[in-house]
Amino acid sequence: MGRVCGRIAALTLSIGIAACGFHLRGEANYAFATFFLNSAPALPITPELKRSLEGISSAKLVAAATGADVILEVNSVEDTKQILSLSGGGKVAEYLLSKRVLFRVHDNDGKDWLPTSEVLVRRSYTYSDTETLAKEAQEQRLWREMQTDSVQQIVRRLQAAKKPAA
Repeated sequence: MGRVCGRIAALTLSIGIAACGFHLRGEANYAFATFFLNSAPALPITPELKRSLEGISSAKLVAAATGADVILEVNSVEDTKQILSLSGGGKVAEYLLSKRVLFRVHDNDGKDWLPTSEVLVRRSYTYSDTETLAKEAQEQRLWREMQTDSVQQIVRRLQAAKKPAA
């Protein structure tokens, strides 16, 4: 009796999960077998990008550009914080955070597999002088989430990289 109930529960759970659209992240399949990550180690995005590419990629990360089919080059990462709105008293009411990453995928001959592309992630949040510490913590959390989102977008866009026509 317990086995039957367990099987029914497992079946119900699996149907429910499938119905809501949940699926495990699969391996990212690329048109290249090996790649080199050319990103300044000082950039905060570099370690997370490296971990993501090593974890879900069908391609292998190599230590030198000479042994790679392609080079993923992170050209720039720019973080900006702008005032989005002011209160009636002229104080900041809302900020807009933006993270802009420019990257390119090319081979050792300089031919583009994926021309310079931009990932732009934005988040806004309300601000209050009375909750300064909480708002600073919220801002730091948003920056981390934006970086993770940027990395995921780059990993997905790499699937569009194709060998250039001869």
